[in-house]
Amino acid sequence: MTTFADLGLSQEVLRALADVGYDSPSPIQEQAIPHLLGGHDVIGQAQTGTGKTAAFGLPMVQFVDPDDDDVQALVLTPTRELCIQVTQALRTYAKHRGVDPVAVFGGAPIRDQQARLKQGGQIVVGTVGRVLDLISRHSLMLHSCRYVVLDEADEMLDLGFLEDVEKILSLCPNGRQTALFSATMPPPIAALAERHLYDPVTVKVKAATLTIDTVEQFYVETASREKVDTLVDVLRAERPDQAIVFCRTKIRCDQLYRTLRDKGMSVKALHGDMSQGARDGVMISFKEGRLPILVATDVAARGLDISTVTHVINFDVPTSPDVYVHRIGRTGRVGRSGRAITFVEAKQMRDLEAIEKHANTKIAKWSEGAHVPPAKAEEPRRRRRHARKPHDAETITANGARFRSLIAGAGRADGLSEADLVSAVHGAGLGGEDIRNVRLLERFALLEVPEGEVDRVVSAVDGADVGGVKLRLEPVRG
Repeated sequence: MTTFADLGLSQEVLRALADVGYDSPSPIQEQAIPHLLGGHDVIGQAQTGTGKTAAFGLPMVQFVDPDDDDVQALVLTPTRELCIQVTQALRTYAKHRGVDPVAVFGGAPIRDQQARLKQGGQIVVGTVGRVLDLISRHSLMLHSCRYVVLDEADEMLDLGFLEDVEKILSLCPNGRQTALFSATMPPPIAALAERHLYDPVTVKVKAATLTIDTVEQFYVETASREKVDTLVDVLRAERPDQAIVFCRTKIRCDQLYRTLRDKGMSVKALHGDMSQGARDGVMISFKEGRLPILVATDVAARGLDISTVTHVINFDVPTSPDVYVHRIGRTGRVGRSGRAITFVEAKQMRDLEAIEKHANTKIAKWSEGAHVPPAKAEEPRRRRRHARKPHDAETITANGARFRSLIAGAGRADGLSEADLVSAVHGAGLGGEDIRNVRLLERFALLEVPEGEVDRVVSAVDGADVGGVKLRLEPVRG
């Protein structure tokens, strides 16, 4: 079996890997790391979760010179969530190298990031827009940047960032080493690689094979004007514990969310035009099992890894077999069975056949009688009532006490601290044992108090100045 030491990594990097218990490389790491250590440009085609961050990150931290404060390496990411995730990983890998990567992204004070860059930063991880902004302010200089990574390039394409990516690459030295990682390889991304990578080595890791044992796949033929009513019928017949409904555009996503909400369904939307706070709230609700139906675009659903998703519904036919595989891979996780249902108009049947052929799968026609039997469908619901999540609307403790969740409309990004929040609730007359499961997030916070104290706490704290923040506090609904 190949080890990380076999790939040519330094002792400092190997020590960092040993600290976090990494034993052996994943396929993308085993294939990409030797080429990157050898100075080659690399195109890596791999899905999220295959270990691609370490594939480009380990050679990167080995490449940089800790004694040179210039920016030597740059990772471009499409979203701030990925930016933070990559930065945290690189800090782990660089632990014994004396290198501290700097994250730069929108939605955070630019002055703080400028100050970090002035102090040095051999590795910068940034979102495209913020990187360009810092370059325009002469706070980020790329004249010494000789290692550049484009992470999740297809998502940059979906978000309309390719022109800005080209600008950034044009400001980097011609002799740099460049790596491009993407789950899919649409023509604009291939063209970008052709223009900016020199004689690249292509490394491709196939997505895990989908079988009928893990994801049952169906299609529903419907007319455009009947799609919404058909979706309502399918959801009522299938009775999913949790379902993701995929739409192709943000506008369609919003329209469908409102329509389903108006029909009385418990549903939220998730797309790139939403504020970060709103997206965080929806993600938390869905991950904790309090939200049964999520209407999402492909870009917004990147990185969703939730084992309780029972259904994926393609309201719009996926644009490619790769996108289809990526979508329906959101269900059937961790040994559980899942169901994927694709809506197809008559003129799109050829698209469906192409997906079957290239994804090497079989998609059967759905009928109402083919849904999960009621006994099987109800089993997960019973199980979940006996194992409530910490932040359901109501929690019953072992001694029978009832606690209710409250949500505060401020978080770390607003300067709120956990101590400030707890102190404010204490001020409403509650003892320490009466405040449970406090959770401070980026844009909001959650906590639990006894059900009988909810009105008193909300009345005392809502609208109060807490740690310099005017706090909104209300019970979690649902």
